[in-house]
Amino acid sequence: SLPPSFLVPPADEYIPDLLNASDAMLGKIGYGTTSEALAHNVPLIFIRRDYFNEEPFLRKLLQHHSCSVEMSRRDFHSGNWSSYLLRALRIKPQYHEPLNGGEVVADILCSVAEGKYTHKESNSEIRLRDAIVFGYQLQRARNIHPTESDGSLAVPLQPTLSRIPDWYTKGLPLALEDLELDPSVTNSPKTAGAALEFDVLRGNKAALRSFRDTTQFLELLQSLDDLGKSPRVLEHTSSSHDIRASRGLFQWGLELVVARAPGRLDVMGGIADYSGSAVLQMPLREACHVACQRQPAPQQNLWKHISSRHMARGIVGSPPVLRIVSLDADENNRSPTFDVDLDELLDNGKAISYPAARQVFEKESSKRWAAYIAGCLIVIMTEYDLTLKDGLAILVSSDVPEGKGVSSSAAVEVASMCAFAAIFDIKLDPKELAMLCQKAENLIVGAPCGLMDQMASAIGEKGKLMSMTCQPADVKPNVIIPPHIRFYGIDSGIRHSVGGTDYGSVRVGAFMGRRIIAQVSAKNAERNRDPMSPPKRLDPNQFEDYLANINPSRYEAEIADSLPAHVVGSVFLSQYSTHGDHATSIDPQRTYSVRVPTKHPIFENNRVKCFEQLLRAPASEDQMKMLGELMYQSHVSYSMCGLGSDGTDRLVELVRRASQKKKGPNEGLYAAKITGGGSGGTVCVLAHAGAESEVALRDVVDQYEDETGYRPIVFEGSSHGACSFGHVVIKRK
Repeated sequence: SLPPSFLVPPADEYIPDLLNASDAMLGKIGYGTTSEALAHNVPLIFIRRDYFNEEPFLRKLLQHHSCSVEMSRRDFHSGNWSSYLLRALRIKPQYHEPLNGGEVVADILCSVAEGKYTHKESNSEIRLRDAIVFGYQLQRARNIHPTESDGSLAVPLQPTLSRIPDWYTKGLPLALEDLELDPSVTNSPKTAGAALEFDVLRGNKAALRSFRDTTQFLELLQSLDDLGKSPRVLEHTSSSHDIRASRGLFQWGLELVVARAPGRLDVMGGIADYSGSAVLQMPLREACHVACQRQPAPQQNLWKHISSRHMARGIVGSPPVLRIVSLDADENNRSPTFDVDLDELLDNGKAISYPAARQVFEKESSKRWAAYIAGCLIVIMTEYDLTLKDGLAILVSSDVPEGKGVSSSAAVEVASMCAFAAIFDIKLDPKELAMLCQKAENLIVGAPCGLMDQMASAIGEKGKLMSMTCQPADVKPNVIIPPHIRFYGIDSGIRHSVGGTDYGSVRVGAFMGRRIIAQVSAKNAERNRDPMSPPKRLDPNQFEDYLANINPSRYEAEIADSLPAHVVGSVFLSQYSTHGDHATSIDPQRTYSVRVPTKHPIFENNRVKCFEQLLRAPASEDQMKMLGELMYQSHVSYSMCGLGSDGTDRLVELVRRASQKKKGPNEGLYAAKITGGGSGGTVCVLAHAGAESEVALRDVVDQYEDETGYRPIVFEGSSHGACSFGHVVIKRK
């Protein structure tokens, strides 16, 4: 039976007529639903769909014509609909375009059938076709910035892009009302037209002079109440949902903590970190900023759907709420906002368990990103036995692009953890900071990362490579990048994910190999025991604590033949019971590669150590060539593990060809390798400092774009890590 006021239309009801007679509709985005909503100018209240690649394109079309309101899945299932319905009734859909799409398609089909349509697709048109399926990727692929401060396009459209609809490249109108504040609980002072200023109360005041991007972030904070004041805000106007949410996020009369953490370029070491290898990492110029404010519950600026949820639950007063806004989330098909009543994350003021927290963030895929931030809150509260009675408001703005293999996740974790430590007045040493972030990513996000990324983001120094032996975090003196050497990153456009299947299976294979080697070592120790000594039970876990501690020569002479090339999960578990890795689990039905993933960190550790020594050597052409050879060896080893990709392989090959065309020594490009977790992402390029290298690098980027239709992002330059920045506590004057 249906609840009151619910009606079932007759089976033969004509759906377009039904929708035309409606004030609003609620459902999921699809081609038919979108078409009917636009044709009849009926607002659609939608819930995001998992794994529906067409959704970003259709969602942006609806938003452009002010024809949609987004509802969280949690509110949908709980019946907390009222605030969304009221919002839908207030918006004014504005679609006045032709309605003859069917005729257009029919004409094209007729032309094809009659042989009149013989046009050959260019690479750009192939990309446009793909944009229908992966709509949000097109804008990033072409590096099209929506608008400049005067409202014009930041990058002139190329002729090959002329068929892209204007509404797609120009973004959304500012009138979108996807998220509103509840006036009954809004206490934020309004200062329309007034420039906001901040007093720096505590923290690293000098950092504001040293970090230009932080100054820009503060300008963004100051301009949230006046979109017309800041060009940086205007860069975000294509995602007005996030701007609307962040404008009412903070109480400007209260203290606000700001923290910063950079991404990193994996020069050498990569996935061998979890096997105890040495690594060399360069902190990038691109960084993530997090602003965090502790707010007494009665003073929170609650969004309307939160107040509606509280009313539905019969909650009296204003319970503390965690609210997070992530700028530019739409570019990565993420919901830009996350909110949760803190009683869902806390029990009597204390953090819930890690498995319980993980379940909270897995409920809705489009908002799972919040686990990287709120997971850090859960971890620091758990490990330090902290309580929290106030609400928290958090704004995240990151210049570290996601899915490029440059540790965007580590940057947001480290910045968030630094902000939370300041909120709770806790001093974290660098190693502890990184390990807490790793715990959040392993146990709450569910990604089996090592410690390398977080350490690089925390302790990296500008112009230097962080040197560390990952056992678990034995930090060495940073290695100065010689003045004649440059490291660049080139993004392949293929999305990388540490949580991806390939990375996880390679890690499982490496730990399987370690467990097998430990068993063999234990048996050998027993065989070589002095016959006069009493026998004793040996624990295999005391042998081979890290694969990287095995010398390559010993591996080849004593170990390689004892390792299976592949093993089925169930067979391994029956013989060894566990592989000893807390961050991954073994699928009994899956077949894992063992020998190659085990070999990689053993040889990679040796390559990294040689690489570091060569960096300290006198400058020479031989030095550059030997460094390059080590990078090529690392790249080949990644591919043998199954962690390569067509895009990264092509970039490496283009760099190799460029190095062969050099006019002379001590100039140009020398080598490249895949980085981080592999399977896409970014390649690291070794180059000689100078104009010739910059020209050669640009030629590689141009050729890659010509072949693939994708314009790579180039990473150049470095910056100090989070520990050098510290944090600043600011308050509006």
